[in-house]
Amino acid sequence: MDLTNARWRKSSRSGSNGACVEVAITDEGVAVRDTKDRNKPAHIYTHAEWSAFIDGVKDGEFDCDTK
Repeated sequence: MDLTNARWRKSSRSGSNGACVEVAITDEGVAVRDTKDRNKPAHIYTHAEWSAFIDGVKDGEFDCDTK
């Protein structure tokens, strides 16, 4: 996937501590990278994989028990 002209987005909830990820959605798929390691290769997912991940987040599939 060519990410040369990708539009990277960072969550508005991200703080300034550098522990953030950025996402670029393209026609070919979805790329995810760590803001501290922008020169390293991004993780690439299909649109179906990304959609399944987002659905899991919304459904609480990844919630941690903090009690």
